[in-house]
Amino acid sequence: MFDVGFWELALIGLVMLIVVGPDRLPKLARTAGLWIGRGRRMLGSVKAEIDREIKAQELKEILNKQAQSNPLETILDETKEKSATGTSKGKSTPAHSGPDAKSEPGSD
Repeated sequence: MFDVGFWELALIGLVMLIVVGPDRLPKLARTAGLWIGRGRRMLGSVKAEIDREIKAQELKEILNKQAQSNPLETILDETKEKSATGTSKGKSTPAHSGPDAKSEPGSD
């Protein structure tokens, strides 16, 4: 954006010293620093607010897509149907199966 080096700042400082004078220069520098700080804080808060709005809009879009693709009512209906018929497609599963399940004696 701006490429301001040491010599440009030194030249600006020298011109300010000549124009404003050595008595008022510290007060002017402090006031300028306060205004710059306020401006940065204001820009930071505006940026944070914009980021929050963008994230909220993205979340709304995701929720709308999800609602259109698989509505909650459909999921609830499927869950009710499965619970009414037992397990999925009437198949029963053992109470404990998996890699750490104990096998019956003599089935080795």
